[in-house]
Amino acid sequence: MTKNMGTADRVVRTLAAISIGVLILTGRIGGALAIVLGAFAVIFLLTSLFGWCPLYRPFGISSRRQ
Repeated sequence: MTKNMGTADRVVRTLAAISIGVLILTGRIGGALAIVLGAFAVIFLLTSLFGWCPLYRPFGISSRRQ
């Protein structure tokens, strides 16, 4: 698993995940939308943690400096 995410990409995903988490925890969003966005937040955090996005691979995308 070769890293394919750069620092900026990882920071943006982490900030998005934190923002979604705050919206869910404060009750600003709920129901099915909260579940869907919560799943995205978890995926964003995991991909940021590992620095690897599986959707980038088939398209040959990399935001990481070589």
